[in-house]
Amino acid sequence: MRPTVHDIAAAAGVSLATVDRVLNQRPGVRHVTREKVETAIRELGYVRDVAAANLAKGRTYPLVFILPASDNSFMHGLNAEIRQAIVRSSAERTDIRTIEVPAFDPAALVAVLEGLSREKPCGIALVATDAPEVRAAVDRLVRERFPVVTLVSDLTGSLRHHYAGVDNIAAGRTAARLLGRFLGPRKGEIAVLAGSMLVRDHRERLEGFTAVMAQEFPDLAILPVLEGRDDPEVAHRLVADALGNAGIIGVYSLGAGNRGLIRALKEKAVDRILTVIAHELTAHTRAAVIDNTIDAILNQDAGHEVRSAIRVLKAKADGLAVIEAQERIRLDIFLKDNLP
Repeated sequence: MRPTVHDIAAAAGVSLATVDRVLNQRPGVRHVTREKVETAIRELGYVRDVAAANLAKGRTYPLVFILPASDNSFMHGLNAEIRQAIVRSSAERTDIRTIEVPAFDPAALVAVLEGLSREKPCGIALVATDAPEVRAAVDRLVRERFPVVTLVSDLTGSLRHHYAGVDNIAAGRTAARLLGRFLGPRKGEIAVLAGSMLVRDHRERLEGFTAVMAQEFPDLAILPVLEGRDDPEVAHRLVADALGNAGIIGVYSLGAGNRGLIRALKEKAVDRILTVIAHELTAHTRAAVIDNTIDAILNQDAGHEVRSAIRVLKAKADGLAVIEAQERIRLDIFLKDNLP
């Protein structure tokens, strides 16, 4: 059986009230008595159940999620998962609010982070724009003892406590292998549509993609990256212009803006066969897989990412360990044949 506070009190020869003061680091306990209690704790191997203690006290965890304000379906889905978490707030003892900032705008993100240091929430989760000033702002928060989790896109070299998202280098490598295998012996050019190279997830996907292409599919030439800012209208224009190049035989969409991509493909690629790999299963990409406009979707579970971020922030606020295996976000591959 696990030792209890009653066992500590008996071993140290003190009252339960004294044990409680020592455990909660409150004053009013003589040094010699405190040492007796701490010795009993060590010898008994007592580990305090902080989560249970907080439940008994009715503690609530104020958490903030910072998301980019953009018209892309994946972020809408992520927002919907946070709203579901808000519905569960009473059961999970959380008080969650969201803040939207302009997409790919480091200065706006820094301003929000600096404001939060004065509000003192229990934890902060953010979709990070990977810029030095954002990293510095996050590091300041961590040094001030705020738990910080990056969500979907990580922050290079920062002190953040945890990243809730897929392995994006592996995702890019997977996309390259699928595209190369699907194309077989064909030779030609590959168009790549990204949101912005300011976010780490897009850079890492491109890194993994180009590495596998260079090593294993040298007959497929990758064209300069199109940065669509995850905006469907910008993506539509860029892809439509690129498809004027008859040498393009494949497309890899490593960000969002897939509504624009799909529209351009249907308008401009009706007279040739293109192989297309994209990210994130939404209503639009699902329909495009069904009608053969897109061949495969690489998907991350936004709900798992939100739940993971909440678990980690609560654990860090309580000084508890994180169960890494539980928080690993898997990468799903969906074809027409296994759509959920």
